[in-house]
Amino acid sequence: MQALLIIPCGVAGGAASGKTTVCDMIIQQLHDQRVVLVNQDSFYHKLTEEELARVHEYNFDHPDAFDTEKLLDSIDNLRHGRAVDIPKYDFKSYKHDVFPVRRVRSHNVQNVNPSDVIILEGMLIFHDPRVRELMNMKIFVDTDADVRLARRIRRDTVGKSRDIGAVLDQYSKFVKPAFDDFILPTKKYADIIIPRGGDNHVAIDLIVQHIRTKLGQHDLCKIYPNLYVIQSTFQIRGMHTLIRDSQTTKHDFVFYADRLIRLVVEHGLGHLPFTEKQVITPTGSVYTGVDFCKRLCGVSIIRSGESMENALRACCKGIKIGKILIHREGDNGQQLIYEKLPQDISKRHVLLLDPILGTGNSAVQAISLLIKKGVPESNIIFLNLISAPQGVHMVCKSFPRLKIVTSEIDIGLNKDFCVIPGMGEFGDRYFGTDDDDDQKVVASMQQSC
Repeated sequence: MQALLIIPCGVAGGAASGKTTVCDMIIQQLHDQRVVLVNQDSFYHKLTEEELARVHEYNFDHPDAFDTEKLLDSIDNLRHGRAVDIPKYDFKSYKHDVFPVRRVRSHNVQNVNPSDVIILEGMLIFHDPRVRELMNMKIFVDTDADVRLARRIRRDTVGKSRDIGAVLDQYSKFVKPAFDDFILPTKKYADIIIPRGGDNHVAIDLIVQHIRTKLGQHDLCKIYPNLYVIQSTFQIRGMHTLIRDSQTTKHDFVFYADRLIRLVVEHGLGHLPFTEKQVITPTGSVYTGVDFCKRLCGVSIIRSGESMENALRACCKGIKIGKILIHREGDNGQQLIYEKLPQDISKRHVLLLDPILGTGNSAVQAISLLIKKGVPESNIIFLNLISAPQGVHMVCKSFPRLKIVTSEIDIGLNKDFCVIPGMGEFGDRYFGTDDDDDQKVVASMQQSC
């Protein structure tokens, strides 16, 4: 059974850059989801009596000011759906009060149930690599230094009743050096950089859309434990944007499609059985690893599936590849035209290749043929780039022991049984056979199903 999907998002940036505003806007747009907000400020170390006596000389902007171990423990518990007690830090008394972490959708302090999204906000959350590794999405709020200083002066003098001279002294002594030394260098780790903070509505809308896409995909993964969607990153999202764009050239379409296909193939190979193997390294040491599955073959559903063969051959040297041709007419009329499969296919694990899973009818027929040839259902892994929910339901219900590996799940099918938003007729775009106007008309009605 696959684990619960919990999306940890980190929002970093300089002091007064607008991190809280960005978090609030994301939370507001995800009002119908379960979201937990955790602030790094809650994990300041408890000050000693000596530090309290000289608190204005204490550097709150240094990484050592935070109890990172406690933060890591809290986030790890939240990722596993366990309630945690988050300390609440009072900047006037410089002390902690401990409260159960509250779900941002509730006005009451309460123990949190397993949540879909964890937002960790803090200026230095990208500094420690252990914290970075916990995050599925890293966001850096990039705001001009003069704007940040003006906001800090207003916040500390009005909200915290501090003297403006003390605020400026702290800024020049601690805040600015910390930004230059510890915060700005972590900008390179961000998956997305938001200029102008909360004023950048386009960037925030894209982030929310990305989160909703991942949550929507996981709804199907909860239903079908044999469905695997590779973890999305902004690199993967960017490649999908390019291959889905109708204006993308054939050269770019093939380049980025090949990159995505390689990722899907590698992920699919990770689901094959393995045996433990020990080897001797050049240093004379023993390394305990695993041995690749030897009895393996690929089967491509002609013609689009052939686009995935090169990636499979690049990953599995000398692999045998069979072919199946199925004639498709909309949602019905599936007819097997041709099949050429390895004679010993019943003794092999099979990677079935088709970049688009639409209605699922062609896939069901291809899988049924493999089973008829003696391939155990559990030995089949179906690889594709995008899947429609209708196809996922069809295949997973028909073959619950088969595995599906895909990179994204789309909205669904239109009245012509084409995947939407989709990417058009994959075979024509990949092999360059969509130049003829007549073919374009036919292609628009015959998306892979």
